[in-house]
Amino acid sequence: MAQDLEQLKRQFLEYVEIERGRAIKTVENYNHYLSVFLQQTKAKKPTDINDNLVREFRLWLNRQVTGKNVKTGDTMSRKTQNYYLIAIRAFLKYMARQEVKTMPSERIELAKTPERSLDLITEAELKRLLDAPKGNEVKDLRDKAILELLFSTGLRVSELCSLTRDIDLTTDELSIIGKGRKVRVVFISDYAKKILKEYLAKRKDLDDALFVQISKNGKSMEKRNKGLSLTKRSVERIVKECATKAGISKRVTPHTMRHLFATDLLSNGADLRSVQALLGHANIGTTQIYTHVTDKHLRDIHKKFHNKKTDSGFV
Repeated sequence: MAQDLEQLKRQFLEYVEIERGRAIKTVENYNHYLSVFLQQTKAKKPTDINDNLVREFRLWLNRQVTGKNVKTGDTMSRKTQNYYLIAIRAFLKYMARQEVKTMPSERIELAKTPERSLDLITEAELKRLLDAPKGNEVKDLRDKAILELLFSTGLRVSELCSLTRDIDLTTDELSIIGKGRKVRVVFISDYAKKILKEYLAKRKDLDDALFVQISKNGKSMEKRNKGLSLTKRSVERIVKECATKAGISKRVTPHTMRHLFATDLLSNGADLRSVQALLGHANIGTTQIYTHVTDKHLRDIHKKFHNKKTDSGFV
């Protein structure tokens, strides 16, 4: 008896979580995208999935006005539409491996999206941002340590929030568990370590988390005798407040610091593969988004040799 798509979907999600070792959030996202697909298309059997059904679903996606777009009336972005298509392709590949007859995954092409733009600030703005937390109170030192650590390591905000207080500051290396539960090594600058040591020395609580919420009296906020570790949202708010203090009108987020970390390395001569490893990118194509703004050598060549004129005309 042929399996129905709901049963196959559950098996696929278990496969993604257990055998592929993907994060729970990734599994939840796959579940959402596939549930919407199956509900909207009314597909019940693997053989129900064909070119026409997928095309109709893509038309439906392209006309959806959801979430933050409700007020503006804008339809779903191509990038968001692609998340659904990527989930469907992964599901089709899984069924093919299980020798279930269905539509080949390669027949689904992703929608073309505009070239990704980077949220960058200038060197002068970066200096002002890092200098924004003033004073020697524990909150000031915490905020400064967050900024310095983000720029020094290129950590994702989720990785930063997962750090514990027993971080080893006697070495420049730090092993972290990144996206997809993959372990990688990042490196901390001497100045970032100095600020971290000052911050930890100032703290009076015994909470395990490296970065915790601080009350107005300078103590960590406690709940059930345990401090409250900072959430991703809290870190985003801290970075935004520091950017405002620094007089930066552009949007600045923890991910901006990650962009700056990558572009700083590449513009100073680091090779793409090394930057890929430091950022923890599974695909080098993700790292390549930085190259068009960081190839200082090519810019210098262009400036030096392009369109050179003399009094009598071109050289």
